[in-house]
Amino acid sequence: MQSIIDWIVNLMEVLGAPGVGIAILLENLFPPIPSEVVLPLAGFTVAQGSLNFLSVFIWSVVGSVLGAYVLYGIGAWLGLARLRAIADWMWLVKASDVDAAMSFFTKYGKPSIFFGRLIPGVRSLISIPAGLDRMNLVTFGLWTTLGSGIWNAILIYLGFILGDNWEKATEYADTYSNVIYAILALIILGFLIFFIRRAIKERGQAQA
Repeated sequence: MQSIIDWIVNLMEVLGAPGVGIAILLENLFPPIPSEVVLPLAGFTVAQGSLNFLSVFIWSVVGSVLGAYVLYGIGAWLGLARLRAIADWMWLVKASDVDAAMSFFTKYGKPSIFFGRLIPGVRSLISIPAGLDRMNLVTFGLWTTLGSGIWNAILIYLGFILGDNWEKATEYADTYSNVIYAILALIILGFLIFFIRRAIKERGQAQA
């Protein structure tokens, strides 16, 4: 983690606020670079007077949105046909499960993009189903900007007000993330149980 912090500090020293945007862009694509470290550190740098709060915020949102569009493109490239084929190949999952998930996303896609940007572990991945669904690019960008703006502003502000203790903001974010991960794990477990029970039931019907 220290090497990541050193790299971020060097990036901000060389490029200023755009360096924050680049770090957040990469964070969307490479999870080992966590926004929970980048943004509070940027806020601390603002508190020192080295950077401007507004410029840091704007560049961080630009990085978030650009990263989201890259993942949207991956989803659009993958396409529903490929995803259905993958689902048919996988154990327990069916192409119909993909259809059901995409039907849900089509109905609730807009709020899913917004709230997804506030959920660790989902923040980046939520862009992929948007690409699969071919959500309107402007609509996708607006909801991504709004959700990312809230998340980024909170973490930058925490780093700003905590000053030398900016790492506490990372601790707060980690605590929040752990709660979310526990909830997601329970949801995944629930789906896994459903898929297993369905497979057992269908096998029983086939043998009857």
